[in-house]
Amino acid sequence: MEDELDEVARAAGFSGVVRVEQDGQVFEKAYGLAHRGYGIANTVDTRFAIASGCKGFTALAVVSLIEDGTLSFGTKVRDLLGDDLPLIDDRVTVGHLLAHRSGIGDYFDEEVITDINAYVLPVPVQNLLDIEQYVPILDGYPQKFPPGTAFAYNNGGYVVLALIAERASGVGYHDLVRHRVCEPAGLADTEFLRSDSLGERTAVGYLPIDGEWRTNVFHLPIRGGGDGGIYTTAADVSTFWRAFFDGRIVSRRWVAEMVRPHSEVPEESLRYGLGFWLHGSTSQVQLVGWDAGVSFKTVHEPDSGITRTVLGNTSDGVWPVARFLSGIRP
Repeated sequence: MEDELDEVARAAGFSGVVRVEQDGQVFEKAYGLAHRGYGIANTVDTRFAIASGCKGFTALAVVSLIEDGTLSFGTKVRDLLGDDLPLIDDRVTVGHLLAHRSGIGDYFDEEVITDINAYVLPVPVQNLLDIEQYVPILDGYPQKFPPGTAFAYNNGGYVVLALIAERASGVGYHDLVRHRVCEPAGLADTEFLRSDSLGERTAVGYLPIDGEWRTNVFHLPIRGGGDGGIYTTAADVSTFWRAFFDGRIVSRRWVAEMVRPHSEVPEESLRYGLGFWLHGSTSQVQLVGWDAGVSFKTVHEPDSGITRTVLGNTSDGVWPVARFLSGIRP
């Protein structure tokens, strides 16, 4: 397997880490450079941004607030938004947002954005450090369909979730995720980092611009939000899956609800739960992230206990490697 994997990684120009685990047996390997300017290689314990993989963390933080009564599945988001974001339908609930069934307009609409490497945010990235600072860029997008009537993957909806979680709890979103997800799960290497202060063992994201590799520092918020941007390691991802299904983050009853199909997504051959992608016909649960200089996919099979994780610090390198791993049985 390793020889074939090496060839797939070479052909894809893959830079990142691969980890396959089952019953305590682990295969892991690092490829490429964490920092191209200084020639620092990726290692198996390098931290990577995971883009939308963060939505699972946001969903868990919100569900933990539902469990303790701070929020409910049926809480109307208008009750916490007040006069902010007036184009959001007053009937939209926390449950609609978790399941991507809110129908609200999306500030980062992936059906419209065709070139992730060319996209830039409408405000300077250094202005997006805290969740309340997102409010102006979330505004101005009309409702697309009545809440609850359809599925539409929505980045803005998860920023709104982070916003109302903050307002309901009185605790900042980043601290909520740390205290309610990372700490109970035992994720020692998972946190929201500033892109201008990444620290050691952390991969810089790269994208091709004008024939050269450049960092993604001007393309993403300086600190991640509800829709993406947390950093983690391959080992922490495996730890996350174990903690999640063991009921150490939220109760097993809510775990079952979060991985129950709430929508069919036939165009992707997938289904969607609450914060998690689901295979179209098996028990596989997935988190996937894609952004400028970031690609990530982790697939966990509860029935077999197999976890396959690929983290990368380029926009596209992960996908050929993840496809290869999908056919490997440990």
